Amino acid sequence: MMKMRKSVALALASVLAIGTLMTGCHGSEERLEFVVPETFDTAAKHEITFWAKNDTNKTQTRIYEKAISDFEALYPNIKVNMRLYTDYGKIYNDVITNIATNTTPNVCITYPDHIATYMTGNNAVVAMDELFVDEKYGLGGSEVLFDSPKVDEIVPEYLNECKIGNYYYALPYMRSTEACYVNKTFVEKMGYELPDVITWDFMFEVAEKAMEKGPDGKYAVNGQNVMVPIIYKSTDNMMIQMLKQKGADYSTAAGEILLFNDDTKQILFDISAHAKTKAFSTFKISSYPANFLDAGQCIFAIDSTAGATWMGSNAPLSDISADKFVDFETAVLPVPQYDTANPQMISQGPSVCIFNKEDPQEVLASWLFTQFLLTNDVQIAYSETEGYVPVTQKARDTEEYKDYLARSGEDNNAHYKTKIDATEMLIANTANTFTTPVFNGSASLRDAAGELIEATVKSTRRKETIDDKYIQKLYKDTKQLYRLDSIAGSSEGKADLGPLPSTAKALIGTLVAVWVLIGLYVGSDYLKKKKQKG
Repeated sequence: MMKMRKSVALALASVLAIGTLMTGCHGSEERLEFVVPETFDTAAKHEITFWAKNDTNKTQTRIYEKAISDFEALYPNIKVNMRLYTDYGKIYNDVITNIATNTTPNVCITYPDHIATYMTGNNAVVAMDELFVDEKYGLGGSEVLFDSPKVDEIVPEYLNECKIGNYYYALPYMRSTEACYVNKTFVEKMGYELPDVITWDFMFEVAEKAMEKGPDGKYAVNGQNVMVPIIYKSTDNMMIQMLKQKGADYSTAAGEILLFNDDTKQILFDISAHAKTKAFSTFKISSYPANFLDAGQCIFAIDSTAGATWMGSNAPLSDISADKFVDFETAVLPVPQYDTANPQMISQGPSVCIFNKEDPQEVLASWLFTQFLLTNDVQIAYSETEGYVPVTQKARDTEEYKDYLARSGEDNNAHYKTKIDATEMLIANTANTFTTPVFNGSASLRDAAGELIEATVKSTRRKETIDDKYIQKLYKDTKQLYRLDSIAGSSEGKADLGPLPSTAKALIGTLVAVWVLIGLYVGSDYLKKKKQKG
């Protein structure tokens, strides 16, 4: 019997040990706090890697190069190696791959949706809270060798976007939103007056009007054989904004997937109606909105404010040949709304995260470089390349930046009117921007939101019937395509945490063993007492 008691005790001890392990691994939000070194050792050499995004804008590349050069002049013991990517998706894929081999970069331009996935990689990303407020090396710190912005000098809406759960895992770098670039000349030619903020109904009505053809078989509004009145670049943003404006469900911060609902279905029905007439199309189907807008073949081109230099009759970065341009007045408006008195538009643009390394001095070197990207010179220079806005109020309040905005239309390069119009539209609507909840899987959910629109438009063009049955199958296929069932779970959208971790399985197995041993012990004790009584 003594052996039985020992077995029970050992089993219970195992339960306690495993329970403690599970608490450590699966707490509400576990993180390894980064301890800021007392001093930065300027005698020690550090070589850090910086992954950034750039495509055809060489001016942006030169700004990065100058920032690195200026930073290295202040900190000769830090060498920054830059690697440029053509899009954020490729950065994301490479980071995921490198997390597994502990070869992540030190500093990375990225998005919070992506960071949420990086964070699953064994404390891969540095929580910045302690770094923000460190007296010596924090934002505006006494030992920082440049004019670093203080926490309260960063636009609060943009800083809050970098908070995942209870901690900050990034600093904002640049911000943009989506804009509706409108051929105002053609809108007025068709007899409409363009308001400051348009509704979806207004845009679709004008678009259908633009599909009318003249006796010669050409489109009446432009006299050409091609007219695609609406082209939306990022259909994921389109769906997300439409749901937000309706006050409809999309997801929760806890990771509940609520996208596949009746509001989404009605949006898809509405889009299908205009895809059927070919008044509405997307980038994936038709190509870049700017190419059609600049050629007078599109009325409403919806794209990022960061793409403003591609838009309009005098666009400095347009991809079409000079003989294809059509002269018209370009208006830059917020994306269409359901309620123009309460506009809602998505906030987008890159942030910067730092990856954990064994040497805290190396992490501190990375942090110093990250801060440097928020200095006035870098912020203002980069924002002037596109329709971005600086993420610090400090930069916005400078005379240099105010002068830049005031010179709108002075030329078709640095002061291109459409670009500055896009910038000023975003500044005026900073309080009207929003972001979606960030969690591991939120990037896949975003892709799924766009896929619903893309698939519906393609099916409509193939003359498939878009009805309840079609939507039900589309929802099922999309969940499977983006593996959302492991996140979404039930039709009510309750989070399914996926397969049980091995520690949980071990705990359950041990609990079963404990109860079996307890049962044996109790039964044996009962039989012993009964025998004694007999």
